[in-house]
Amino acid sequence: MTVATTTDSPNAPRTRGQTSAPDATALVGDTPQTRRVLEIIAPALTDAGLSVVRVMLRDDARVLQIMIERGNGDVPTIDDCAAASRTVSALLDVADPIPGAYTLEVSSPGIDRPLTRLADFGRFAGFEAKVEMNTLRDGRRRYRGQLLGTDADAVRLAFDGAEVALPYADIRRAKLVLTDELLAAAGDAN
Repeated sequence: MTVATTTDSPNAPRTRGQTSAPDATALVGDTPQTRRVLEIIAPALTDAGLSVVRVMLRDDARVLQIMIERGNGDVPTIDDCAAASRTVSALLDVADPIPGAYTLEVSSPGIDRPLTRLADFGRFAGFEAKVEMNTLRDGRRRYRGQLLGTDADAVRLAFDGAEVALPYADIRRAKLVLTDELLAAAGDAN
């Protein structure tokens, strides 16, 4: 489910950069601009019982995508997404972190959701995931395997018959792979 609105804000300084330094609230793949958006919206959404899964700005389409879930990890309803869209839109209109017109999309993460917080990799241990790194590790950037959890600041993954530890701070993007096991677990949760 997605709720989309279009907003127009005056020009503000625009930043572009690498993944920010990880901390307890950093999300995989964030930039200084999406990090600023997260800082603006997260407290209000948390107060509403929601959690931000991802903030992504797609420059080509001028779309700001915000993925949310309920604070307990449950799938948000369409009413949750609509309320979050109104809240986020109002907050961003005041703070103005994105110059010009853009479309705001607020949605649930879906079954094969992105993994953006260190806790996500532990929460979904046992399921298959794809992980792409920012830099080469042992000659490769992409990994696909079963999540084994986390250790300190690393994600543990069963890959090619061995266990690898991937530094969380170096992950460019990660997501669950749609498998029969994941579908069964999603069905059991409903």
